[in-house]
Amino acid sequence: MALSASLQQALNDQINTELGSAYIYLSMSAWCEEHSLPGCASWMRNQAREEVTHGMKIYDHLVDRGGQVRLQAIAQPPAEFASTLHLFEQVRHHEQLVTASINALYGLAQQERDYASQVFLEWFITEQVEEEKNSGQIVDSLKMIGDNRSALLMLDRELGRRGAGEGE
Repeated sequence: MALSASLQQALNDQINTELGSAYIYLSMSAWCEEHSLPGCASWMRNQAREEVTHGMKIYDHLVDRGGQVRLQAIAQPPAEFASTLHLFEQVRHHEQLVTASINALYGLAQQERDYASQVFLEWFITEQVEEEKNSGQIVDSLKMIGDNRSALLMLDRELGRRGAGEGE
């Protein structure tokens, strides 16, 4: 079964969302570097790489299904954040938006009875549960830390230990 025009467009939109997410995380990484948080910066870079991988999975799905990939402009990401807590609250909020986008895409695949796309998208649904959990845990940790700079440095080191490719 060929991809419908509406599903092709939605998949192209999701590629844009995933690649845009990579831009957001790179911008956040730069902010962390500027604020002497190399572990957080590394965590964000790994997130960016992961988002590019997600975008390419969708790209490949479109190609494999005979669809047309139509790349779109990526919006400039925010560059300033009030605090490390604010930054990670933005991560959590962004992941919630991505989850809603994936869920809508899955709903469209269901509506169009595109079973191959439904099966494909199940991986992303599972991935988003992990993304929201991880970002939520970091936000909770930062709230517990409060103004304790030593604890922030310990969390920074812990986040820096995250290996590239985790969660993919």
